[in-house]
Amino acid sequence: MFFPTGIVINGLAVLLGGLTGACLGRHIPKKLCETLPLMFGLSAMTIGIVNIPKVANLPALILAIILGAILGELAQLESRFEGLAGWLGGLMKMEHQDTRMQQDFVSVLVVFCFSGSGIFGALQSGLNGDHTVLLAKAVMDFFTAIIFAISLRHMVSIIALPQLVLMLLLFCSAGLLMPLISDTMLGDFMACGGVLIFATGFRIAGIRQYPIGNMLPALVLVLPLSAAWTSWVLPLLG
Repeated sequence: MFFPTGIVINGLAVLLGGLTGACLGRHIPKKLCETLPLMFGLSAMTIGIVNIPKVANLPALILAIILGAILGELAQLESRFEGLAGWLGGLMKMEHQDTRMQQDFVSVLVVFCFSGSGIFGALQSGLNGDHTVLLAKAVMDFFTAIIFAISLRHMVSIIALPQLVLMLLLFCSAGLLMPLISDTMLGDFMACGGVLIFATGFRIAGIRQYPIGNMLPALVLVLPLSAAWTSWVLPLLG
């Protein structure tokens, strides 16, 4: 059993970045605060672009995204996450709460907790002790946390807790999950995560508010759909 070094470092990056942004936010130039989200949005879109070509079964990926968005909309996941943001803001007695604040909270939650690279990195870390992906993610998460903590305050640091819990669960179950996931399924999963992160980049940059909270079920659906497409559909197509 390996020690979850990458997971701990990633969690600390979010925690410390959130605390730094919350404490020093007033001293960061306003122009810089306006520019950096655009850069982080662009960075997120770049990560998405890098991961999307890993897709092996494009129809399965598209079906997972569509069905996932439908399920997420029916379950009102986006609204629930935004409600959580409002509750946390009230708990911390934050002023000037608005829709943009809640949307930013959902965006950061997805980037920190549900990115394909983060999930794959946690599984890889648990399976063979390779923390490379998580360490690279920690660098981006640290600076992203600083910027968003300027407006979201300590809400950003709180995200480190669910991130740590989710990553540790994946880390501990890596030995059971990874043998069940083929290279094809993994490629489709990474591509699905890439689509979500690409859409998140649009939100961070303020270009388009995709309902990424509602799209999260796609990450669960893409694995069985990829396996079904490979095992049943492709043989029928010849």
